[in-house]
Amino acid sequence: MMSGAQETAITIDESKSGRKGKTTVVIDKSSSGKKMKTTADKTALHTFKPLPHPHARFKKGLAIFDLIFRLGAVAAALGATAVMGTVDQILPFFTQFFQFEAQFDDLPSFQFFVIANGFAAGYLVLSLPVAIVCIVRPPAVGARLFLFIMDTVALALITSAAGAATAIVYLAHNGNDDTNWNPICQQFTDFCQQTSGAVVSAFVAAVMVAFLIMLSAFALRRH
Repeated sequence: MMSGAQETAITIDESKSGRKGKTTVVIDKSSSGKKMKTTADKTALHTFKPLPHPHARFKKGLAIFDLIFRLGAVAAALGATAVMGTVDQILPFFTQFFQFEAQFDDLPSFQFFVIANGFAAGYLVLSLPVAIVCIVRPPAVGARLFLFIMDTVALALITSAAGAATAIVYLAHNGNDDTNWNPICQQFTDFCQQTSGAVVSAFVAAVMVAFLIMLSAFALRRH
């Protein structure tokens, strides 16, 4: 017998089964066998790799599109806020003491438009890091759910403000014969052009935010 090797003998009595004699089973517990087994176990541990999360690549693609649309919505909302907030036109009638001036703060609907789009633009800027987290960690459900809820609130703000401003812009362009409201865009041309551009930009932002909500809903559905 080699040094360092250990054997264990187990004797089995076969007299009860109708056979005569005894059978001896020898189990070799050599140190080399243990070493080989340990090495094999370590190799198996090193070669083990965690399985990728299901649909991880698909969700990462959705997160990239989310970031692109989010940047576009930021630009559109900021543009609408800046254009409406700086609109101002003075008609050069009569003297400097008697002039007609049109500003956004003359109408409550335009004031609400600036405030609502400003809040929405601020949220969209602050949501960019969360959108990047969704790209780095596509299975993150909490971040995606947060974006879904807050994007819905932003969409409500933008659409309500754009709808209210649209009514005022329509009256400025066409007037209302039933109430004897005359259109003012023939005189305040720059004012009407800027307000109309701001409303269009707000609706573009609303469409992009709607796409963001659909992307978030689709990503949550595939979880």
